[in-house]
Amino acid sequence: MRGKHIGLLLAAMLPLLLSGCMLSASVEKLYVLPQLPEEYEDLSAQIEEILAGGAEYTSPAAGTNLQSVQLVDLDGDGSEEALAFFRSSSEESPLKIYIFRSEGDTYEQAAIINGSGTSISSIQYVDMDGNGVQEILVVWRVSAEVQTMCVYSMADLQPVQLISTAYARYEVVDLDDDGIQELLVVHSDETESGATLADYYDWDGRSLLLQSTAKLSMSVAELQWLQTGALEDGEPAVFVTGRVTGVEETSRAVTDILVYRQPDLTNIVLSSSTGVSSEIFRFLNLQPADINGDGATEVPMPAALPGEGDESYWKIYWRSYDAGGQPEHQAITYHNLTDNWYLLIPEEWDGHFTVRQDNTKNTEHATTFYSVSGERVEEALLTVYTLTGSDRETQAMKGGTTILRRQPTTVYAVRFAPGYEQWRYAIDQSSFTERFSAIVTQWSISEN
Repeated sequence: MRGKHIGLLLAAMLPLLLSGCMLSASVEKLYVLPQLPEEYEDLSAQIEEILAGGAEYTSPAAGTNLQSVQLVDLDGDGSEEALAFFRSSSEESPLKIYIFRSEGDTYEQAAIINGSGTSISSIQYVDMDGNGVQEILVVWRVSAEVQTMCVYSMADLQPVQLISTAYARYEVVDLDDDGIQELLVVHSDETESGATLADYYDWDGRSLLLQSTAKLSMSVAELQWLQTGALEDGEPAVFVTGRVTGVEETSRAVTDILVYRQPDLTNIVLSSSTGVSSEIFRFLNLQPADINGDGATEVPMPAALPGEGDESYWKIYWRSYDAGGQPEHQAITYHNLTDNWYLLIPEEWDGHFTVRQDNTKNTEHATTFYSVSGERVEEALLTVYTLTGSDRETQAMKGGTTILRRQPTTVYAVRFAPGYEQWRYAIDQSSFTERFSAIVTQWSISEN
């Protein structure tokens, strides 16, 4: 109920906080909690006192936890603690995270976490060691170029700093498959310009200790994605993808795959001859994914489709990896990232199709699949339509067109060309529909 109340109150405040209207109230007044239910009066009074002492709110800038006041059950007792985020510019450690303990109908201050820097980049709450108490992971922004990541244990709601380290990205992950979450931190190598390292921290009793370090194939500036996945046998792995621009100014996706083989964190696709990953392909803004739903993570490998003209189109080969880092082909897709959909291509189509896109109409984009013979484009096979106009439902049912998917503002439909059924590789409409997927864009701010 407490979480519901705060959520409603903060939701009610949001239009005020985002409004561009001229208001006579100060910024501090806008952040003050509105008239709260009785059980929050103590909390509100204590927050007002902190603000009156010269502090100002400083919300975390990224991640999923963005409020200036957050309710979280840190110690697992069923009651939510309150965390409030402030900056006191006059103090040596200006950043403050106040932790308030719930005591029946009141709150009392339990602890303060002090941080140095200009702002709080993100905060995350994770029960890493499985003891029922959540650790707090905080990224402090020291300057525009420098960030520091700290992990605090919270036994009895008293913060104890476990690690403090330079940081570019991090991932909480159970790499050794022991049921306890470890920490992978990516950062620049201070001893070698442009190099990037991944540090693996594991638990030793009640502490997080650095166990092993692995070299990555890209610079921190080139990092795109850091994600947890799995090898073919289910072994957990972390996939690190960078976007590297080569001498021909063509962007390449470079993927490292990290696993923990006691006592070492190992990059299983690092080439012994080149010192970088063997998995380097054209960059098309596609990150590794379990594209076929088999539980293993596949890495995309684009290959050009045949055709004439200046515009290039690509099919995507997806490859999983065994324990030794050897790839195995799993699937083929065609991705239309402009219109947010993809098609899982039948294996027998490979080498016998190509596509062309027509985006000249604002509310109707068309992607036509053609049969090919060698490099020669032959007959049109089918067209996938992306319809976004107010009459999209009507347009989607015209002239033998069949709806594939409905999204809130988009309808996807297909129309098969006359004679498609005679193509030797044709699949029926039901199979085509099963292979078609809309790409749902998740709006989020990166937490790490």
